[in-house]
Amino acid sequence: MSSVLNQDPAFENIPSIKAKTLRINLNPVIYGTFAEIGAGQETARHFFRSGGASGTIAKAMSAYDKNFSDAIYGTEKDGRYVTQSRLEKMLGHEMHLMEERISREDHPDRLFFTYANTVATIDFSKRYKGHGWVGIMFQLDPKQKEYDEIILHLRFKQNEARLQQETLGIVGVNLIYGAFYKYNKPRKLLKYLYDHLDKDTVEFDMVNFNGPNFKNVDNRLMSLQLIRNDMTDAVMFGPDGNNLLPAAVLYKKNILALRGSFRPVTKVNMDMFQKSYDIFIREQTVEEENTIVMFEITLSNLRASGEIDEQDFMDRAELLCSLGTTVLISKFQEYYKLVEYLGNFTKARIGLTMGVNNLVEIFDEKYYRHLSGGILEAFGKLFFKDLKVYLYPMKNPETGQIMTSNNIKVHPRMKELYKFFKYNGKVMDIIDYDPEIMDIFSRDVLKKITSGEKGWEMMLPEGVAEIIKKKKLFTKHTIEEKEEV
Repeated sequence: MSSVLNQDPAFENIPSIKAKTLRINLNPVIYGTFAEIGAGQETARHFFRSGGASGTIAKAMSAYDKNFSDAIYGTEKDGRYVTQSRLEKMLGHEMHLMEERISREDHPDRLFFTYANTVATIDFSKRYKGHGWVGIMFQLDPKQKEYDEIILHLRFKQNEARLQQETLGIVGVNLIYGAFYKYNKPRKLLKYLYDHLDKDTVEFDMVNFNGPNFKNVDNRLMSLQLIRNDMTDAVMFGPDGNNLLPAAVLYKKNILALRGSFRPVTKVNMDMFQKSYDIFIREQTVEEENTIVMFEITLSNLRASGEIDEQDFMDRAELLCSLGTTVLISKFQEYYKLVEYLGNFTKARIGLTMGVNNLVEIFDEKYYRHLSGGILEAFGKLFFKDLKVYLYPMKNPETGQIMTSNNIKVHPRMKELYKFFKYNGKVMDIIDYDPEIMDIFSRDVLKKITSGEKGWEMMLPEGVAEIIKKKKLFTKHTIEEKEEV
């Protein structure tokens, strides 16, 4: 690790953007290129203005013309330019040129980096606020063979292109500075992206850390930080543990979502998922190849004891990933907010899989008192889209009666409203459920695991119990802190 990165402690708490760029420019070993497409040379401009840029910037460029851009970086299959694939091609291409054109024999101590962004700012009609991909590929040791990489996606909230350009420039400076001087504190690095910015100017809804110096960073945990820091409303990660951009995954897709605590995921959860999926893909408007299924956990479900338990979150994430599922973590306590969010990305069919208790709660007026239109406003948002609820039955613990959409009890004032949605086909019963597993509840399984009782293994999907035992999940151990929180 280059000791030069840790020198000059007088700069540690300097707040200004100029101070950040100047510290990098005056560092004799940091050297790289800027490739910015879509909003101007906003980040490079800060480095040029602060002075001493000749020792830091090998090249700054913008390939605005699509033909020029394609000639340099190649074409995208989908024909789009503001994508993660485009950003990665830009980073890889520019770093290759750095290695090819800057002699290591002449510059053995230099730390190479490439900063890139591909961005669409707000359009003239102001219908689309704008978004972009921003990333840096860099090294912290000149002998480092594999590069480190930080990639993030942002959404602008401002209504002027000029303001969005200024925001992008500041984000770029914060990212480059963080990469070299806060790389060992990735949580703080995320917070520092908002240095000199208000949170109502930009949203960060995806970030991935990769490379040898981030081998101990779990991107799922970084995804959780985006939610905890109020940087976004929802984040997503795939079975491989890497964060995904919800907009890219959900775009124009048929979506089936199953909400739960998954603490741990049980046979009932998997039966709910499989049986509802079988119904969902048989819907007339649904194409299986254009369908995404996701398990969703609300932030309130992560607050097991008032505060978010990170180890508990990681335990759940570990199991869900092992089952090959895509996971969405959201702030949406009410279902209508989740549907409203998903509706931003698709006009296709949306399905919600839920148990009887959840459906009864949806018809509880207390959750909608903050809305001027009350429960009617919420239901307008919930069922306005092409949405259907797939209802998993529940056994009444007192009477043993199987509760379905035909005999559930909602508040007397809500009966006619419920009938309206029921008779219009918005609620569909899952009838081929497994009656042998209806007595399984996550809370009971968790209690058995933590108390050391036997017999809980049979309540979980195949292979899950083995993972829990091998990795000692859901015990009282805590995440080893490798950095300051």
